[in-house]
Amino acid sequence: MLFGQSVFQSVLERLKAEDETDEGAEAPAAHRVPGLATGLAFDVMEGVSAASQRVGQAYFDNLDLDPAAALAEEPASAPPPEPVMPDHLARIAPEEIAAELAIVAADTQQTLNEKRRAFAKANHPDGVAEPFRDNANRRMMIANLLIDEAMRRLSHS
Repeated sequence: MLFGQSVFQSVLERLKAEDETDEGAEAPAAHRVPGLATGLAFDVMEGVSAASQRVGQAYFDNLDLDPAAALAEEPASAPPPEPVMPDHLARIAPEEIAAELAIVAADTQQTLNEKRRAFAKANHPDGVAEPFRDNANRRMMIANLLIDEAMRRLSHS
């Protein structure tokens, strides 16, 4: 306690005194940022920035290329080649997927989880072309069912 006041009370009194002196000081201009000594310079023509007039070419500002030359060199767009379905996506029978997973009685929960991750890495629908996602989705569902069943049998043993 300082002079009959707690430390907290003395700090409050000091802050109140500082606020009273700050109110008498000149208020900063509303358009100025406190602590920023200089203004900001923009490339502005008649109230419109130059960059907003060339939106499609804005990325050329940071390159050492001539924008006209870069636009002239655009190749003619050829249609993308048709995707080819990987062989493993054609195998959607549960027996074929079970053979790929190679689940055995000696598998532990950890090895089954590793098999699930490895299978998902190779077969996840997000990793294949759009026309083959149904097959990949079906393969993932069957594999997850097989692995879940093997895990249930582990817990019952």
